Amino acid sequence: MLIGITGGICSGKSSVAAYWSRCFQLELIDLDAICRDLLTLEQPGWLALKKHYGHRFFTSAGHLDRPGFRTTLFSDQTLRDEINSILHPLAGAHMQHEYHRAKKSVVLVEVPLLFEAGWEQKVDRIVVVYATGKIRCKRIVNRDEVNRNEAEQAMSIQWPLRRKIEAADHVIDNSRSWFNTCLRIMHLGRLYSGTPDKNKVATSENMQPN
Repeated sequence: MLIGITGGICSGKSSVAAYWSRCFQLELIDLDAICRDLLTLEQPGWLALKKHYGHRFFTSAGHLDRPGFRTTLFSDQTLRDEINSILHPLAGAHMQHEYHRAKKSVVLVEVPLLFEAGWEQKVDRIVVVYATGKIRCKRIVNRDEVNRNEAEQAMSIQWPLRRKIEAADHVIDNSRSWFNTCLRIMHLGRLYSGTPDKNKVATSENMQPN
């Protein structure tokens, strides 16, 4: 079973996925990490962007200008859709490869844009990590050192969390204490994975949401 963990920017997806993976000793596939790797020098994503856009998004040394690339994607929806149509199939194929290599019967995958990419059928269960807009905005401001308007813009390019919740199999509310979030993770973990590793639970107690 492949369980997709998604949500909104700064809802705490990574912390939830990491805690779940550690406590129940499950393999975790990270789509953000896959995309970063695909866009490194001479990798498939890098080659695809180079083919379609020439030197537009690259430094003089040939590396992807990640800050400039991210800023451009935020501001241009048409371009964002174009590039997603190029990169999402590559990332999806890599995700499936990692899943089929996994040794566990239950595998977690963190997919920030699961719904936006139309990947609902690529996973067996969907878990949405929820946090209020106010909390997420504050986290973005603190994490990325941007102003409130920029934080709200980052949230606006994704599906509203309420829409994602309606399409989810399960929801983990990460708006309150991390302890409360952990209780919800443990409940779902037992439902799908059995008994947690007590040592892993103990060493993960101090993890905080991102």
